Amino acid sequence: MKSKKMLAAAIGAGIAPLLAVSLPAGGASAHGYISSPPSRQAQCAAGVVPCGSIKYEPQSVEGRKGLTSCSGGNAAFAELDNDSKGWKVTPVSRTTSFNWRLTARHATSTWQYYAGGRKIAEFNDGGARPGETVTHQVNFGSLNGKQKVLAVWNIADTVNAFYACVDVNVS
Repeated sequence: MKSKKMLAAAIGAGIAPLLAVSLPAGGASAHGYISSPPSRQAQCAAGVVPCGSIKYEPQSVEGRKGLTSCSGGNAAFAELDNDSKGWKVTPVSRTTSFNWRLTARHATSTWQYYAGGRKIAEFNDGGARPGETVTHQVNFGSLNGKQKVLAVWNIADTVNAFYACVDVNVS
């Protein structure tokens, strides 16, 4: 009896890797967002502002490249586009660190930051795969006061990008 159990365990151990490789992979539900200063989706996840499903997946604001909305054009996350929702504004200096928290390592073309209706910074990663965190030093130039920053993580090998909006007060 003991030898049958050992044989069954050995067969199971041998088959498990084959099954894992042959089964279809589920879609990744995680990618990345700005954690500091807290983006709108980070505020939702932390319960700072009441939100819908974005609370559970702040890293999933993905859409086609070239969009200008906080939701990335995703109707399920449209509340991120609502400027009057009560987003907390973070005081920042003229040059500020933006910290991305990444939950999937995508090949990256560029990271772009927009404020005041124009691009204020761009970082080219040339297809590199970043680690779990990425930090950029962004200079606001002549902009001051309350600003909504649209940050975009452009993926190198797809037509998509990840979007995050951060409400700041530049002093």
